[in-house]
Amino acid sequence: MDYTKLEDYRQVIETILSEYASLPYSYAKIQSEVVFDRTRDRYLWMDIGWDGDRRIHGCLVHIDLIDGKIWIQRDGTEEGIAADLERAGIPKEHIVLGFRPPELRPYTGYAVA
Repeated sequence: MDYTKLEDYRQVIETILSEYASLPYSYAKIQSEVVFDRTRDRYLWMDIGWDGDRRIHGCLVHIDLIDGKIWIQRDGTEEGIAADLERAGIPKEHIVLGFRPPELRPYTGYAVA
């Protein structure tokens, strides 16, 4: 893959996840944080904190860049992070819904692998 395109994808992913993580929670002491590993091309949006006496620690979105495609491994957003990627100019054929079983991916409208 073209280095410029890969760098563009990294920047788009980081921007979108940072925007999501910047939205504050109004009902609990929960912090959102992003984890960007450009060496391994892994990108996470995490929630950490307390909701009353219940511990919150979870991954809302996990994205990997694999063989020039954006693999969405986990998507805990309401609309779907793929829609945000598309609005940012990423073609559907470069987005893989990795959380969908391989046999169902041909019917998603996105890349199969």
